[in-house]
Amino acid sequence: MNVFIISVGKLKEKYLKDAIDEYSKRMKSYTNLEIIEVPDESAPENLSETEMEIVKQKEAERILSKIPKNSKVIPLVINAKQYDSVEFSNKISNYSIDGTKNLVFIIGGSLGLSKSVLDIADEYISFSKMTFPHQLMRLILVEQIYRAYRIMNNHPYHK
Repeated sequence: MNVFIISVGKLKEKYLKDAIDEYSKRMKSYTNLEIIEVPDESAPENLSETEMEIVKQKEAERILSKIPKNSKVIPLVINAKQYDSVEFSNKISNYSIDGTKNLVFIIGGSLGLSKSVLDIADEYISFSKMTFPHQLMRLILVEQIYRAYRIMNNHPYHK
């Protein structure tokens, strides 16, 4: 199974890039991981609801164009089911057993995700009710995917 992370915005912080690169390198023995960045839209603080929807829809068009065919799509949203690491590992394992070819996680921009992205989801997951910067969320997600594969393969790491 191929795992994709589609994330809005460019990762600029070297320390985050280095950590993501390290987990990505470790993951090569378990799965193919591809991280796809799509440009974010400028979103000043004082946007109207309509303007916010326009920004989210422009980002959605970029996201949707990057989703491979035959994919299970899982956007990260605040108000969704939360899993512990073992449950998350089981979830990924079940997708693999079910013959899923491509598993796609989506991390939205600062305004969240458009309805057009949410409507194609196979399920949603949340890592917390707290809000995290999408750049940091990318690192958290990569680490949890790596942890999930370690758990699936009965390799030491999870405690």
